[in-house]
Amino acid sequence: MFMWRDWAVRQTAGVVLAGMAAAVVSASPAVAEPEAGRTIALGGSVIVKPKYEGSDEFEYIPIPIIIPRFSETPDEDPSTFKKFRKRVNFRGLDDIRIRALGSERLQLGAVTGYITNREQNDGDKLRGWGDVEGGLVLGGYAGFSVGAIQFDAAILDKVTGDESGFELRFGAETTQQLTERTTIVARVGTTFGSEDYMQTYFGITPQQSARSKADVPVYSADAGIKDVFLAIGGTVDLTDRWLLKAGGRYGRLVGEAADSPVVESENQLSGVLGLAYRFNLPR
Repeated sequence: MFMWRDWAVRQTAGVVLAGMAAAVVSASPAVAEPEAGRTIALGGSVIVKPKYEGSDEFEYIPIPIIIPRFSETPDEDPSTFKKFRKRVNFRGLDDIRIRALGSERLQLGAVTGYITNREQNDGDKLRGWGDVEGGLVLGGYAGFSVGAIQFDAAILDKVTGDESGFELRFGAETTQQLTERTTIVARVGTTFGSEDYMQTYFGITPQQSARSKADVPVYSADAGIKDVFLAIGGTVDLTDRWLLKAGGRYGRLVGEAADSPVVESENQLSGVLGLAYRFNLPR
């Protein structure tokens, strides 16, 4: 069964994305470049994701696409992906990375995003518990490249809504230019959840067990590795102006997360599909 999240969640996610992209544009150096080298792509996309971590049902969340790009020098070949300074990297609704410092080898930056509500109506095992309010995510990341592979680590903490602890995400990815118009990114990684995070989303208190409509037992979830995942995404320049973005992610809950009675499926699938139009920015 597919359901739409409430209007406020979608608008908050859009504001986060738009605000971060606007900051990137305003902070970028004003250098003399050809018109084709300074562009911004605007469009829309839809995320499909589990209704909550461990759910076997899905929801749709529409969000905007905002992709600024700036070429290094006037004589660059715009078809070469690595010659663009990519400032914003969308890893998920709750994991939008903005590079602040770095070079081709070392990158440092901020992380933001939005965690959606976990509502008691999202699954039979959650009924009677009340909602876990979502909120704005803030954090930071560091990445280090070795050849064509980038290794990175990030810390994410929800700073509004219900307090739920932090996550640490570790990953490795590679970007390949398959054709002049097609770029593919492959990524593998794992997520560590703090004790508060694990207990919030996978633990069951005596009060929750007593109120449960599905007779779930009390369960204590300690800090530890929450999942491992594989993600593949790509961008296709359909024309000089239109671009298509698509991606899929398979995650497998492990350890105490997988053992939680609230989990309906250890296999967690999500995806995104979007279309955008590229505009030239004034010099």
